[in-house]
Amino acid sequence: MSGGLTIVYTGKGKGKTTAALGLALRATGYNKKICMIQFIKGSWHYGEMESTKKLEPRFEMVAVGKGFVGIIDDKSPKGDHEKIAKEAIKISNEKIQSGKYDIVILDEINYAVNLNLISIDDVLQLIKSKPEDIDLVLTGNHAKEKVIEIADLVTEMKEIKHPFQKGIKAKKGIDF
Repeated sequence: MSGGLTIVYTGKGKGKTTAALGLALRATGYNKKICMIQFIKGSWHYGEMESTKKLEPRFEMVAVGKGFVGIIDDKSPKGDHEKIAKEAIKISNEKIQSGKYDIVILDEINYAVNLNLISIDDVLQLIKSKPEDIDLVLTGNHAKEKVIEIADLVTEMKEIKHPFQKGIKAKKGIDF
Protein backbone atom coordinates (compact mmCIF):
# COMPACT_ATOMS: atom_id res chain seq x y z
CA MET A 1 0.00 0.00 0.00
CA SER A 2 1.26 3.47 -0.83
CA GLY A 3 1.84 6.17 1.75
CA GLY A 4 -0.66 8.74 2.90
CA LEU A 5 -1.65 11.58 0.64
CA THR A 6 -1.93 15.31 1.19
CA ILE A 7 -5.20 16.44 -0.40
CA VAL A 8 -6.31 20.04 -0.88
CA TYR A 9 -9.85 21.22 -1.70
CA THR A 10 -9.74 24.93 -2.50
CA GLY A 11 -11.31 27.57 -4.74
CA LYS A 12 -14.13 30.10 -4.68
CA GLY A 13 -16.82 27.55 -5.49
CA LYS A 14 -18.99 25.76 -2.98
CA GLY A 15 -18.23 22.22 -1.87
CA LYS A 16 -14.79 22.10 -0.25
CA THR A 17 -15.93 20.90 3.17
CA THR A 18 -18.58 18.78 1.49
CA ALA A 19 -15.89 17.03 -0.59
CA ALA A 20 -13.86 16.33 2.56
CA LEU A 21 -16.96 14.96 4.30
CA GLY A 22 -17.71 12.78 1.27
CA LEU A 23 -14.19 11.37 1.49
CA ALA A 24 -14.76 10.72 5.21
CA LEU A 25 -18.07 9.00 4.51
CA ARG A 26 -16.41 6.72 1.96
CA ALA A 27 -13.49 5.98 4.31
CA THR A 28 -15.76 4.99 7.23
CA GLY A 29 -17.21 2.37 4.89
CA TYR A 30 -13.74 0.79 4.93
CA ASN A 31 -13.48 1.07 8.74
CA LYS A 32 -11.01 3.94 8.53
CA LYS A 33 -10.76 6.34 11.49
CA ILE A 34 -11.14 10.01 10.69
CA CYS A 35 -10.69 13.20 12.69
CA MET A 36 -11.90 16.56 11.36
CA ILE A 37 -10.64 19.73 13.01
CA GLN A 38 -12.62 22.84 12.11
CA PHE A 39 -10.57 26.03 12.17
CA ILE A 40 -13.28 28.61 11.50
CA LYS A 41 -16.85 27.33 11.84
CA GLY A 42 -16.64 26.19 15.46
CA SER A 43 -19.28 28.30 17.22
CA TRP A 44 -22.01 28.00 14.57
CA HIS A 45 -24.55 25.21 14.34
CA TYR A 46 -24.66 23.43 11.00
CA GLY A 47 -25.74 20.05 9.67
CA GLU A 48 -22.38 18.28 9.70
CA MET A 49 -22.20 18.70 13.47
CA GLU A 50 -25.19 16.37 13.77
CA SER A 51 -24.61 14.03 10.83
CA THR A 52 -21.01 13.24 11.74
CA LYS A 53 -22.15 12.06 15.19
CA LYS A 54 -23.85 9.19 13.33
CA LEU A 55 -20.43 8.09 12.05
CA GLU A 56 -18.96 7.76 15.56
CA PRO A 57 -16.79 6.09 16.76
CA ARG A 58 -15.02 6.05 13.37
CA PHE A 59 -15.37 9.82 12.92
CA GLU A 60 -14.41 12.51 15.41
CA MET A 61 -15.31 16.18 14.89
CA VAL A 62 -13.33 18.81 16.77
CA ALA A 63 -14.85 22.29 16.29
CA VAL A 64 -12.27 24.77 17.49
CA GLY A 65 -13.03 28.09 15.76
CA LYS A 66 -15.25 30.93 16.96
CA GLY A 67 -17.26 31.21 13.74
CA PHE A 68 -16.51 33.03 10.52
CA VAL A 69 -14.09 35.91 10.92
CA GLY A 70 -15.08 39.45 9.97
CA ILE A 71 -18.67 38.84 8.90
CA ILE A 72 -21.67 40.84 10.07
CA ASP A 73 -22.30 39.14 13.41
CA ASP A 74 -18.64 38.48 14.31
CA LYS A 75 -18.08 40.46 17.49
CA SER A 76 -14.83 38.71 18.48
CA PRO A 77 -11.56 40.64 18.28
CA LYS A 78 -9.13 39.28 15.71
CA GLY A 79 -6.76 38.38 18.55
CA ASP A 80 -9.35 35.92 19.88
CA HIS A 81 -9.59 34.24 16.45
CA GLU A 82 -5.77 34.10 16.26
CA LYS A 83 -5.48 32.49 19.70
CA ILE A 84 -8.08 29.85 18.83
CA ALA A 85 -6.51 29.16 15.41
CA LYS A 86 -3.14 28.59 17.10
CA GLU A 87 -4.87 26.18 19.50
CA ALA A 88 -6.35 24.41 16.45
CA ILE A 89 -2.82 23.98 15.05
CA LYS A 90 -1.72 22.41 18.33
CA ILE A 91 -4.74 20.06 18.39
CA SER A 92 -4.17 19.20 14.72
CA ASN A 93 -0.57 18.22 15.38
CA GLU A 94 -1.62 16.07 18.35
CA LYS A 95 -4.30 14.28 16.29
CA ILE A 96 -1.98 13.78 13.30
CA GLN A 97 0.80 12.37 15.48
CA SER A 98 -1.48 10.29 17.76
CA GLY A 99 -1.53 7.17 15.60
CA LYS A 100 -5.31 6.89 16.17
CA TYR A 101 -6.46 8.14 12.74
CA ASP A 102 -6.11 7.10 9.13
CA ILE A 103 -7.33 10.48 7.84
CA VAL A 104 -7.14 13.93 9.41
CA ILE A 105 -9.16 16.75 7.85
CA LEU A 106 -8.13 20.34 8.58
CA ASP A 107 -11.32 22.14 7.61
CA GLU A 108 -11.00 25.81 6.59
CA ILE A 109 -7.28 25.85 7.39
CA ASN A 110 -6.55 27.66 4.12
CA TYR A 111 -8.90 30.48 5.20
CA ALA A 112 -7.14 30.67 8.57
CA VAL A 113 -3.82 31.23 6.76
CA ASN A 114 -5.34 33.75 4.35
CA LEU A 115 -6.81 35.72 7.27
CA ASN A 116 -3.37 35.70 8.98
CA LEU A 117 -4.71 33.78 11.98
CA ILE A 118 -1.92 31.21 11.55
CA SER A 119 1.22 31.16 9.43
CA ILE A 120 1.86 29.22 6.26
CA ASP A 121 4.90 27.79 8.06
CA ASP A 122 2.58 26.24 10.68
CA VAL A 123 0.65 24.50 7.91
CA LEU A 124 3.73 23.36 6.03
CA GLN A 125 5.13 21.92 9.27
CA LEU A 126 1.91 19.90 9.81
CA ILE A 127 2.17 18.50 6.29
CA LYS A 128 5.88 17.71 6.46
CA SER A 129 5.71 16.10 9.90
CA LYS A 130 2.70 13.86 9.27
CA PRO A 131 3.35 10.13 9.58
CA GLU A 132 3.78 8.48 6.19
CA ASP A 133 0.58 6.41 6.45
CA ILE A 134 -1.78 9.32 7.32
CA ASP A 135 -3.93 10.96 4.65
CA LEU A 136 -4.19 14.68 5.36
CA VAL A 137 -6.97 16.82 3.87
CA LEU A 138 -6.86 20.64 3.86
CA THR A 139 -9.91 22.68 2.89
CA GLY A 140 -10.71 26.33 2.33
CA ASN A 141 -10.29 28.94 -0.35
CA HIS A 142 -6.98 30.69 -0.94
CA ALA A 143 -4.68 27.66 -0.65
CA LYS A 144 -1.14 29.04 -0.76
CA GLU A 145 1.15 28.07 -3.64
CA LYS A 146 3.60 26.35 -1.26
CA VAL A 147 0.78 24.07 -0.03
CA ILE A 148 -0.36 23.34 -3.58
CA GLU A 149 3.22 22.45 -4.58
CA ILE A 150 3.71 19.81 -1.87
CA ALA A 151 0.18 18.37 -2.02
CA ASP A 152 -0.46 15.11 -3.87
CA LEU A 153 -4.00 16.02 -4.98
CA VAL A 154 -5.45 19.49 -5.40
CA THR A 155 -9.01 20.17 -6.51
CA GLU A 156 -10.19 23.70 -7.15
CA MET A 157 -13.91 24.34 -6.78
CA LYS A 158 -14.95 26.96 -9.33
CA GLU A 159 -18.12 28.96 -8.86
CA ILE A 160 -20.13 29.21 -12.06
CA LYS A 161 -23.42 30.28 -10.55
CA HIS A 162 -24.69 30.64 -6.97
CA PRO A 163 -28.21 31.27 -5.61
CA PHE A 164 -26.84 34.08 -3.43
CA GLN A 165 -26.39 36.08 -6.65
CA LYS A 166 -30.20 36.07 -6.97
CA GLY A 167 -30.68 37.07 -3.34
CA ILE A 168 -31.40 33.53 -2.15
CA LYS A 169 -30.05 33.04 1.36
CA ALA A 170 -28.09 30.04 2.61
CA LYS A 171 -30.29 26.95 2.78
CA LYS A 172 -30.34 24.51 5.68
CA GLY A 173 -29.11 21.10 4.54
CA ILE A 174 -27.51 22.55 1.41
CA ASP A 175 -25.25 25.35 2.62
CA PHE A 176 -25.01 24.57 6.34
